[in-house]
Amino acid sequence: MSRVARADAASVSSATFTPLENPTFRAIWLAAQLSGLGWLFQTVAVSWLMATISTSDVMVALVQTSTTLPVFVLSIFAGAIADNFSRRHVMAIGWCVIALSSIMLTALVALGFYNPWMILAFSCLAGCGAAFTDPAWHASVGDILRKREVPAAVTLISVGYNAMRSIGPALGGVVVASFGPLTAFAVATLTYLAMLWAIGLYKWSGRASPLPREPLSTAIHDGARFTALSGEIKAAIARGFLFGLTSISILALLPLVARDQLGGGPIAYGVLMAGFGAGALCAGISNNALRRSLSQERLTTLACIACAACCLALAFTPSLVVAAIALTLGGAGWVVTWTGLDVSVQLSSPRWVVGRTLSIYSALSSGGVAVGSWIWGVVAENHSLTLALEASAGALLLVAATGLLLPIRQWKEADQDSLGFETPALALDLKSRSGPIVVKIEYSIPEANVETFLDQMQERRRVQSRAGARHWNLQRDLQEPSHWTETFRTPTWMDYLRLNHRLTAEDRELDRSLLELHAGELPPRTRLAIERPTGAPRRREQSGSFFFRR
Repeated sequence: MSRVARADAASVSSATFTPLENPTFRAIWLAAQLSGLGWLFQTVAVSWLMATISTSDVMVALVQTSTTLPVFVLSIFAGAIADNFSRRHVMAIGWCVIALSSIMLTALVALGFYNPWMILAFSCLAGCGAAFTDPAWHASVGDILRKREVPAAVTLISVGYNAMRSIGPALGGVVVASFGPLTAFAVATLTYLAMLWAIGLYKWSGRASPLPREPLSTAIHDGARFTALSGEIKAAIARGFLFGLTSISILALLPLVARDQLGGGPIAYGVLMAGFGAGALCAGISNNALRRSLSQERLTTLACIACAACCLALAFTPSLVVAAIALTLGGAGWVVTWTGLDVSVQLSSPRWVVGRTLSIYSALSSGGVAVGSWIWGVVAENHSLTLALEASAGALLLVAATGLLLPIRQWKEADQDSLGFETPALALDLKSRSGPIVVKIEYSIPEANVETFLDQMQERRRVQSRAGARHWNLQRDLQEPSHWTETFRTPTWMDYLRLNHRLTAEDRELDRSLLELHAGELPPRTRLAIERPTGAPRRREQSGSFFFRR
């Protein structure tokens, strides 16, 4: 690992427990651990209940799919909502849905009125609530804390959940074995209500935009475009999808390992889950030290190999102790990978779009988990449990090699907050929906600077396009070769204002670099015009064109 990479890692590494000094983060984080414990109680109860009332291996594996598939379907909508409305309110609504599903499941089990498909249906409803809570909670981290504390906070979220994972499944197994699934469902419901109480008691808000709220369809489109034009985010999403697809065999098939291969009951299943959580907890606590020693790419590769080794051990061992030890390795690889990918997306996203990028990442990662759960369940049912685990181990080794094509860049701290923008004075009275707007920026570039200028304009195109520019192009004057014109469009005047409000300090650095290449006495001139189709009715806001100097 290079000296520069270590410096970048250190710059974004805060002491692991520093974010807990913030009272709002501390309260929500603690409530999240309690509700996470309840979620694990419910997961153990649902998984074991399904294993006892259904003889189908696919139905058992579909328990994981039922909670992750809604995240895949709904997350992009949830992310757009989290970026346009109060993230705290979105979290509250999501937890209300989770609590409602738990209350209804508890009531039905108490009445003895349930079957495998009903269990999957209410698990799916809980997954719908999780689809809204997760993007809003992770995006809120940057609202509650400083940028440099985000990696430590994301690590704490993962460490906290996996700390609960280390004890929750074992406790859940004891509760299910001693008192039955009904008690586990009731306890889970109480923990969800505790989370709602914490959200109601503590308040936080995002950075308010001076512009009107975006329509949902526009917000989704802009988030998808930003993601598609961000190489770092695309790499993290692709790796997350592939890792979820291959590694979920560990958790999806674990009830079958406990029941069929080890001949155990719910307590044995809880012990295995505790081993997985213990490994995740240890990896989370040592997260900062690991990242100071190894690059994120190297850690992700090693994590995939660790999960592959876990799958192979589970495929062949008849010992509960050996299986639990193997699962500590798998748990460590699990938390290292997901934490690293999550932080990579967070640090690559400006605040105006972070909810959407996180939701797209979450949706595709959860899609990989949902599809993988089904695939490995089908393989286990039609062939054998051992073959399913062996195949997933081989697939994980292939995922480890994808770093050659889709590397995860080393974290670095950059100012991703949007800067203010002064609306230019216009000669026409434009409405927010007036448009399309044509933007032309004129440069004077000496021949000696042309090659550097073209390199920087390639980056300029990416920056402007992901902020909202359409039909971007660069033109060179044939009669005055030193004269260059950058041209792009926005659908409306409001879209033009949004584009400029979205540009961050890091994006503005490119403006300063281009200014150094510009040879004119005056800075590059920006012209604004509004398109008017020939023969269209004359309207006041479309009566001509205009420009301003910048």
